[in-house]
Amino acid sequence: MSDPGAFAPRSPLEGAMPSSGLLTSSAALVSAAGVEAVVRDGLGLATILERRRSTDGLPQRVRERFGLELPTGPRRSAASGTAFVGTGPGAWLAIAERGGNEFAATLMRDLDGVASVADQSDGYVLIRLSGDRVRDALAKLIPINVHPRAFAVGDAASTVAALIGVTLWRLADESNAPVFEVVLFRSLARSFWHALAGAGAQYGVAARIS
Repeated sequence: MSDPGAFAPRSPLEGAMPSSGLLTSSAALVSAAGVEAVVRDGLGLATILERRRSTDGLPQRVRERFGLELPTGPRRSAASGTAFVGTGPGAWLAIAERGGNEFAATLMRDLDGVASVADQSDGYVLIRLSGDRVRDALAKLIPINVHPRAFAVGDAASTVAALIGVTLWRLADESNAPVFEVVLFRSLARSFWHALAGAGAQYGVAARIS
């Protein structure tokens, strides 16, 4: 019989990324990656659905518990290591930097009576994308415009990337380069990675698991 204690969580992309840490196309070798992909493991992830006819308002409860304003559309709002991303009418994705599965349990207690919460910490994977050429790579994958005039910091969208359903949002730039985060089902993580690797190969794709 297997020892339950011998099992340990693994990233869905473990072993799928290049061992060198830098992927480039054979036609255009680059000395520095134009796209960096970081798989962010250990986060707390949960979906939230607002309940109808709740006696206490969900926005007020979120404001009291987390000190932030619940987005009313496809936007991201964050404070003190917790973020809420609007994914549809009355629906959000909640993210905690160091929450793990306990994050959803905390949300269930904090939002009792006003929202239904489902733990997605083991069901989703979140990947941070950045670099000077990240927009060029994304343009090959998604059917929305991520130019800064069309997709501002904090904007979010539920869309498809190479026919894979994803939710994408933009963070503040780092070192004058754009930063995005994308979340998708863990079971589709390898397919997404292969699509991203192909889209960014001419620019160089650096990948790591955080």
